[in-house]
Amino acid sequence: MKLVSAIIKPFKLDDVREAISEIGIEGLTVTEVKGFGRQKGHTELYRGAEYQVDFLPKVKLEIATQDENVERLIEAISGAAKTGKIGDGKLFVYDLEQCIRIRTGETGDSAI
Repeated sequence: MKLVSAIIKPFKLDDVREAISEIGIEGLTVTEVKGFGRQKGHTELYRGAEYQVDFLPKVKLEIATQDENVERLIEAISGAAKTGKIGDGKLFVYDLEQCIRIRTGETGDSAI
């Protein structure tokens, strides 16, 4: 099992959700986060005053899946989240040792 974590632009969330639904992935966790990478934030204008925004709003997705689905999941997220501009985000893939469905006690792949 793997845990795929994706940091994407907030306005791409619906596109990514639709893309992963199309490949049969049923569940994900979404967290609103802030951060920066190479873009190092940006400047904005508010009431005539310019100020520096160091942390940009992003969305973090966490998706647990079986090993055989990882490549399709990565392609779906990458394709749906890509704008071709700086700040599109990152994908991280972790080994997932165990998964337990609390309601039924199922473990492993069947709990995902």
